[in-house]
Amino acid sequence: MITATLAAVGLVGACDLQNIAELEPGVSTEADVREKFGQPEAVWDGADGAQVYEYNRQPEGVVNYMITIGADGVLVKVAQVLNEETFAQVQPGMAMEQVRRLLGKPRKVQTYALSGETHQDWRFQPKGGTEPMLFSVAFNRDLRVIKTGTMPDPDLQKR
Repeated sequence: MITATLAAVGLVGACDLQNIAELEPGVSTEADVREKFGQPEAVWDGADGAQVYEYNRQPEGVVNYMITIGADGVLVKVAQVLNEETFAQVQPGMAMEQVRRLLGKPRKVQTYALSGETHQDWRFQPKGGTEPMLFSVAFNRDLRVIKTGTMPDPDLQKR
């Protein structure tokens, strides 16, 4: 079962890599991005009138793309945000909305009534790793980050 899941993730990833290779910052347009990736999961306001399109590959994928379109409608950059460098930007006190904007929609959300905590998880592939891992963020009742961590994906451990 793990092999089938990882193979499906690989197929989605291969299509994404091909689509990204066919886009050129400074040349490709918003229409080109939508043709390759479809409707974004969310659209965020960026700097100087830009828009950031979120293309989410959770729950089974290990990537989330943030694609920036300039105010002129031309592609600025494509970023895969589920990586250690982006995770390091998640700091205690950040609002849940800031984390969502940084990492994209999480794979899983779990709220614990007694503690008032909400935990969000994103599946990712560590640099140099062979097995997907989870990056987890815990939020307090005020929906502010209280802690983060990485761990093996328990869903893959069960299979």
